[in-house]
Amino acid sequence: MSTATETSTHTHPEPGSRNDREIVDAKVIVTCPGRNFVTLKITTRSGVYGLGDATLNGRELAVASYLQDHVVPNLIGRDAGRIEDMWQFLHRGAYWRRGPVTMSAIAAVDVALWDILGKMANLPVYQLLGGRSREGALVYGHANGRDIAEASDAVGKFIEQGFLAVRAQCGVPGVKKAYGVSNAKGYEPAESELPLETVWNTPRYLEVVPQLFEQLRKDHGNHVELLHDVHHRLTPIEAARLARDLEPYRLFWLEDATPAENQKSFELIRKHSVTALAVGEVFNSIWDCKHLIENQLIDYIRTTIVHGGGITHVRRLADFAALHSVRTGFHGATDLSPVTMGAALHFDTWVPNFGIQEYMFHTDETDEVFPHDYVLRAGRLHVGDTPGIGVDIDEKLAAKYPYAPKQLPVARLEDGSMWDW
Repeated sequence: MSTATETSTHTHPEPGSRNDREIVDAKVIVTCPGRNFVTLKITTRSGVYGLGDATLNGRELAVASYLQDHVVPNLIGRDAGRIEDMWQFLHRGAYWRRGPVTMSAIAAVDVALWDILGKMANLPVYQLLGGRSREGALVYGHANGRDIAEASDAVGKFIEQGFLAVRAQCGVPGVKKAYGVSNAKGYEPAESELPLETVWNTPRYLEVVPQLFEQLRKDHGNHVELLHDVHHRLTPIEAARLARDLEPYRLFWLEDATPAENQKSFELIRKHSVTALAVGEVFNSIWDCKHLIENQLIDYIRTTIVHGGGITHVRRLADFAALHSVRTGFHGATDLSPVTMGAALHFDTWVPNFGIQEYMFHTDETDEVFPHDYVLRAGRLHVGDTPGIGVDIDEKLAAKYPYAPKQLPVARLEDGSMWDW
């Protein structure tokens, strides 16, 4: 792997022995135009290529290695049009299944193949899925502040930009580096080569969050949709208390209220509150949320295309969720490249049980490396009709931004105990 790291495998089958969809090249590109991204580029004999995102925040090179060392050798010579069979081969054919590294690698292949299929059919991917269910995808932005007043001002600025939904986070008194709060243009938690160790205080957090949303409703009224991310910081009973305390302010959702490894934990929250719940950005398969969905313990599933095995698998998850009145609410932070955002928006445009799409602005450098046709208008993102996913990569420009080691923070309680981040 080179920097703006690029590795390629190429074979030369006998002339005329394969059709136009035969995969002849697969390349892993690692670049850092403001943050690290891993992109897979698959090329067919006809010269048509597709892109897939394989970014796993803080563990990018693990996925790049999985792709280059284990997946790419299996792609060469195969039919790019056999998307379902390829997914089954990479998932069921691997003894070590699931997990974020494996599923991110599979997702990159899957999305690249959908991109190729769209280009060959001269259709945008949403048409291949079944056509539009809506004109634009409702999105929410990230507003934060060091205190309640600053957070409220930030929410107001998003509303002025036309956002109809805003996620709000604010500083916690006595906590130096609260989750979701940044002075930078965009919040990017992976900011140091080794993990930053932060300190957490749950009682102070539980006190300030209801005060934040009380003020936001006073300042901005009831028509803007408000969201909040707990980021797995609470025990189930603490999460139930917060969800109950936030009921008067009618949140669009309370996200990641407690770690969901034990899916039954959400039963306790449901018993105590009617605040809508969202979870799943760290999920990798339908099995991670099976109990949550079939028991209607959540309202929105956040599993991403890039970490959930691609369009092929997330489509099954969304259909399963629809049976239980659960809607999609895909993760969409800046740790996902425009390749994933493009794929997600085609999915959002089609999926019947769409809820909302997270949206954070990428850096100008990222947008230049990954030119795309989706646009933000009046609080919704709209995909274009470019064949495929409507996102490309400028490889020469990507090469100017070498990989930069960055890891996510960790959290400790004030007594030094490790806590959930």
